[in-house]
Amino acid sequence: MTQSGSGAADGPGLHTGPGLQRPTEHDEQRAEPIGRRSVLAALGANLAVALTKFVGFLVTGSSSLLAETLHSVADTGNQLLLLVGSHLGGVRPSPSQPFGRGRERYFWAFVVGLVLFGLGGVFSLWEGYRKMTSVDHELVSPAVGIGLLLVAAVIEAASLRTGLSEADEIRPSGQSWFHFVRRTRNPEVTVVLLEDGAALLGLAIAFAGVAATWATGNAAWDGIATLAIGGLLCVVAAVLTIEMKSLLIGETIAPGRSRELEHIITGVAGVDRVLNLRTEHLGPEQVLVCVKIALTEPADLQRVVEVIDLVERAVAAEIPEMLTCYVEPDVFDPARSDVEWT
Repeated sequence: MTQSGSGAADGPGLHTGPGLQRPTEHDEQRAEPIGRRSVLAALGANLAVALTKFVGFLVTGSSSLLAETLHSVADTGNQLLLLVGSHLGGVRPSPSQPFGRGRERYFWAFVVGLVLFGLGGVFSLWEGYRKMTSVDHELVSPAVGIGLLLVAAVIEAASLRTGLSEADEIRPSGQSWFHFVRRTRNPEVTVVLLEDGAALLGLAIAFAGVAATWATGNAAWDGIATLAIGGLLCVVAAVLTIEMKSLLIGETIAPGRSRELEHIITGVAGVDRVLNLRTEHLGPEQVLVCVKIALTEPADLQRVVEVIDLVERAVAAEIPEMLTCYVEPDVFDPARSDVEWT
């Protein structure tokens, strides 16, 4: 395979080998990754909400408020882990890691899912069970707890609004939020949206549990709410770990973008057809592109180099987040039309 980036034909600011890479002069002034702003907003909100819920637990003794306190503590730790991943994922490529460390962001988001499951979900389930089987479970000053839950809901809603605003910058027009969360390669945005959404739903469950206990005098409702919060956190954690595991293993660019990229490469002067195109996200803003092309005519080495350079530029124009592109010229053999090209 011929590595893209032939040297003389590369335009100003392009760094060659291995592969065509993004301009190195911008590395020191890299733009803030999408998701950083929402992570910072969620971090501040979760600290404030955790304190609010804990005060509510101390006043009322509500197990659902304790579960929600642990939920917010776990979320606070998760935001710190996401910031660690964002920092490490931005480290420049090195000889030992030539494609950079973009997958750090996926790894730490995967850890977030495990933390949310273990610290938030499992403990809340255990606490709910304990309260359901306890004979001395009683709420004190439930009105105070409800008031603090409302305060926490306002804070969480503000954090979610920040996350939605930032995510909307990269959400394709017309795409639903459900499909966006499932298909985006940005782990910070996925985590913040799921966490903040789950936090608001958890607050609603805690509110219902405290209110029902207050209205009926039956503390079992508080325990039921705690179990529901634990189940919610386990579901969110499972979704996160599944999504991040898939990204850690490696995912292509969106199918629509892949088809468009193949169409653009086929339209490059000197390219007869694309024999094979493979892409993989090495990070949210880092894509590896490998393409095998058949040339339209017999060509000497200089012509091959020129066509490769044209393909590189076409790829770079279509995928701005491209980290490296490898282009391999080949000769189309009709006898191999039903065989996958490697």
